[in-house]
Amino acid sequence: MKITRVEAIELRLEEKEVSEAKYSSAQDAVVVKVHTDEGIVGIGDSYSSPHVVKAMVEAPLSGASASGLARLITGMDPLDIRPINHLLQARNIRLGRRGIVCHAIAAIDIALWDIAGKYYNQPVYQLLGGAFHKKLRAYASILFGPDGKTTAEIGKRWVNEGFTAVKFGWTPMGQSEKLDLELVEGGRRGLGEKNDLIIDAGCCWDANTAIKRAQQFQDYNVLFLEEPLNRENVDGYRKLTSVSPLPIAAGEGEAGRFSHQSFIERSGINIVQIDLENTGLTEACRVADFAEDHGVKVVNHFYTNTIGSAAGLHFLASRQSAFIMEYCVEETPIRWDLTRQKMPVVDGYVEVPEGPGLGVDLDEEVIARYRVG
Repeated sequence: MKITRVEAIELRLEEKEVSEAKYSSAQDAVVVKVHTDEGIVGIGDSYSSPHVVKAMVEAPLSGASASGLARLITGMDPLDIRPINHLLQARNIRLGRRGIVCHAIAAIDIALWDIAGKYYNQPVYQLLGGAFHKKLRAYASILFGPDGKTTAEIGKRWVNEGFTAVKFGWTPMGQSEKLDLELVEGGRRGLGEKNDLIIDAGCCWDANTAIKRAQQFQDYNVLFLEEPLNRENVDGYRKLTSVSPLPIAAGEGEAGRFSHQSFIERSGINIVQIDLENTGLTEACRVADFAEDHGVKVVNHFYTNTIGSAAGLHFLASRQSAFIMEYCVEETPIRWDLTRQKMPVVDGYVEVPEGPGLGVDLDEEVIARYRVG
């Protein structure tokens, strides 16, 4: 079997629907299709700038250490996943081992695992070594409201939708101590005492403030505190994690194993959040092995569409330490409609797809409707 074509498809809602106030993700997407001479097509995606990822896939040769990705792997056997992953990194070393290069490689890598699963007629999790979990507990991932009252109402909604855990994130957290505590109190009030509350601070504090907030939030029984510091403040993370009464989670901003491994080792975090659409399944498994060997739990970061949720489910199924799944609930058609399979939450859990490959199929009418160009 040979790769015949790599296709990067940019998707975007109509501009009148796109605004920062309305959406923080899933207003756009990039879907990568890897075509083969046996008619098997693998799909993947990336949580990045779709326009830039598409350019990275389609770019021509620019020297031995900077090359568009598609041209490098056309003609190769798509089942050679590790060699392809290595080649794509090695032939783009001038562009770095982090960031957009990793994001684009991740989309191709996910598509290759999808091909492998379809070729062997196995779900991806089986190819990753088998399942510790056939279903994952999911938390609704959504932004804070502007105040505690609205945040409580948001929490009540998602509990009523069947979730047993909700994560609130980002702005306006960090504007003042009073508002920070009001938001967390509102979240807890909305969820009630029996459901889990997760707080994503959105990188808003310095280390001393984060230590104080972790102590204050302990009263609200927070399951874990996510990204309280700037992603580059590794020394601050080490200071925080050494004294925090709450588990500290981070890692979504890292891409590839080198970035993740350095951050895990130096920061002292308790939970690493691996974004499959920035890192790919191949690298994510290497990161997860490293994390679990260091006593760090592995979960996913996910805020995109159903391709990403399928990849995340297969990955988490294969990890012994995985205990919960991020499940973006932003309501956009790109979030929910790219695939025919939706992977709904039932009684707080999502079942891992059992079909071959990722177990999801693109809805080509939706792809055509939102395709750019």
